[in-house]
Amino acid sequence: MNEDIAALKAEMATLRAEVQIGKSYREICNLQASYGYYVDKGLWDAAADLFAPDGTLEIAGRGVYVGQERVRSYLHALPAYGHGILFNHMQLQPVIHVDPSGETAQARWRTFIHIAFLDKLSRWGEAVYENAYRRIDGQWRIAKLQGFITYYCEYAEGLDKGGVPLLRSIDGLQPDLPPTHDYEAFPETFIPPFHYVHPVTGQQI
Repeated sequence: MNEDIAALKAEMATLRAEVQIGKSYREICNLQASYGYYVDKGLWDAAADLFAPDGTLEIAGRGVYVGQERVRSYLHALPAYGHGILFNHMQLQPVIHVDPSGETAQARWRTFIHIAFLDKLSRWGEAVYENAYRRIDGQWRIAKLQGFITYYCEYAEGLDKGGVPLLRSIDGLQPDLPPTHDYEAFPETFIPPFHYVHPVTGQQI
């Protein structure tokens, strides 16, 4: 009888851990999706509030901004949302790994981008996110957001005409740390590093 009870307790602990990981997966998906919806509409403060106090942001090789308030400053330096502006980021294809502790996680995402300024420019693009998350006071927060732009192209010209060079800086706002990777987008070739090993072979890609 004692052995049966011990086995049941062990099984319950395993199931409880699996349920918690599944719950964390859903919460991280909602967290990242919320970031995308807020950024799309220029809700910079709402987006910044999703970050951990010491969270970091790095996009398009522009350097690393450290801390929630620096992330907020970066976002506020982007063009304001309004009439004639389209700034959509559709976040897709998540690969999420929650640490067994249930307190940290990493995820890879693909985002499809539409950007337009009425009568000025229209572009589409794609980026890969390699992000980290941390649970703070029971809520998941973004600990690191790193966006690798893989291509930006003029919409009217098409992808076959080549890409737009990456914008390497934000006017009037210097990063806290230099870029972690030196790369260029399409037509150059760059594979953003994976945080995880191959799920079948166990090899690091």
